[in-house]
Amino acid sequence: MKLTPHDLKQISAGTLQHYNANADDFREGTRDHDVTQNIAALLRHIDVAPPFTILDFGCGPGRDLKAFTAQGHRAIGLDGAERFVTMARNETGCEVWHQDFLQLDLPHAHFDGIFANAVLFHIPSQDLPRVLRQLHATLKPGGVLFSSNPRGTNQEGWHHGRYGTFHDLDAWRRYVRDAGFTELEHYYRPDGLPREQQPWLASVWRKPAI
Repeated sequence: MKLTPHDLKQISAGTLQHYNANADDFREGTRDHDVTQNIAALLRHIDVAPPFTILDFGCGPGRDLKAFTAQGHRAIGLDGAERFVTMARNETGCEVWHQDFLQLDLPHAHFDGIFANAVLFHIPSQDLPRVLRQLHATLKPGGVLFSSNPRGTNQEGWHHGRYGTFHDLDAWRRYVRDAGFTELEHYYRPDGLPREQQPWLASVWRKPAI
């Protein structure tokens, strides 16, 4: 069923309301999550000389902005939840943009890498092709996109107050390839567990160089 503009506005507003209302709990609950594997997966595929300019897409309270900055990179955050934007600015000193994921305004060919950790699954599948093309456009030629999403069987809808789409690998590949990216690698998380205990699908993609 096709989502109307009103539907999309409600999806965005409801999901952001959930994060704004639970921002403190979310910050405390995710502060110690170990995503070093994901950060390393993005950085090792960026081919230009460091420091890199990185967009932390869906930066939340700023945990990963700190990690990128600590490694000497220029990290810019983006989030749709106003409370997360304030937290990230206060805690990191980084530039953080307040933008709804469904109404992005991104600079052209600006970033060496995009870190989209646990975020792109919130975008309705209907709008995902457009958003991925926008991310493609804001990367420099040869730039790299990292994404990690909770995997599933392509079910879509509301889940614990947030809207989400739970892609399998084949569907996710189609979306990202259709947006112009080339796959570099994928893996499942947490590392070292049986597949049925790995709910996260991580993947790394390159925008082809001109």
